[in-house]
Amino acid sequence: MVQARKAVRGSTSGRPIMALFDVLGQRWTMRILWELRDGATNFRALRERCDDVSPTVLNRRLKELRNMDLVSLTDEGYAYTSWGKELSAQLAKLTVWSERWAAR
Repeated sequence: MVQARKAVRGSTSGRPIMALFDVLGQRWTMRILWELRDGATNFRALRERCDDVSPTVLNRRLKELRNMDLVSLTDEGYAYTSWGKELSAQLAKLTVWSERWAAR
């Protein structure tokens, strides 16, 4: 599990931003977070939205996101926690920026 203030892949500084970048940089993590932006979804639907990522990888990524308190398993399926919603709002700003950058 990745923890803030601990050394992570590519950084020994222990800065929380580096721990976050480490997790977000793992394959499928950003896609999972992106697909949860419209609300809770069950495992099967999330897997389909993620182009049939392997169940093992999806389970691993969801476990990491749950351990970081970004995603939780609710009665409706996997959904953002309050921390996940806050992160999603920040990522939405990057979406706007990326669209402007691509159109330049």
